[in-house]
Amino acid sequence: MKALRLSIVQDHLAWEQKQQNLKHFSKVLSPLKGETDLIVLPEMFTTGFSMNAEKLAETMEGPTVQWLKKQAADLSAAIMGSCIIRDMGKFYNRLLFVTPEGKTFYYDKRHLFSFAGEHEYYTGGTHRILIPYKGWKIMPQICYDLRFPVWSRNTDDYDLLIYVANFPDKRRFAWQQLLTARAIENQVYTIGVNRIGLDENGIEYSGDSVCL
Repeated sequence: MKALRLSIVQDHLAWEQKQQNLKHFSKVLSPLKGETDLIVLPEMFTTGFSMNAEKLAETMEGPTVQWLKKQAADLSAAIMGSCIIRDMGKFYNRLLFVTPEGKTFYYDKRHLFSFAGEHEYYTGGTHRILIPYKGWKIMPQICYDLRFPVWSRNTDDYDLLIYVANFPDKRRFAWQQLLTARAIENQVYTIGVNRIGLDENGIEYSGDSVCL
């Protein structure tokens, strides 16, 4: 298994401003060409953690997926992050993983955050996925999934566990401790990528992104 160069992007997200966020990330990522193998963006990186699914959702042929494919090709690196997707009449908080060749994998968030009403607007995923990339087996998960250790249990002999998140500052201790616990119990490298800043609901995010 060769070394894997990772770039984790901890940044502020403009609330429900997809084009603004994509333009911003295009600028942020441009210096990474040839310098990395995998770029990890936060949960709902085009909108922030919004429940406005009807207005903001795209299809798998929409502009965000096309942007991810272009970035992956231009930067010669895989790129991943979650966004709001409409599929078969339902809305998903869907993590997308796109390779430089344009191959796309996706994972739908299993554990929806009911305290924010996420379950009222989105459909939960039903299965995990394992992504093969550069000799690594990668298990992607999203935010609240972190609190459910059985869901990340390493029964598939994966090498790398990645969480993308919008995890609030007031629960930063839980974020830090749970990531460490998942790394220890699964005996794998573990990545947590969180956003920073204040959203339109007055929720503060401290980042605390980490590679373990």
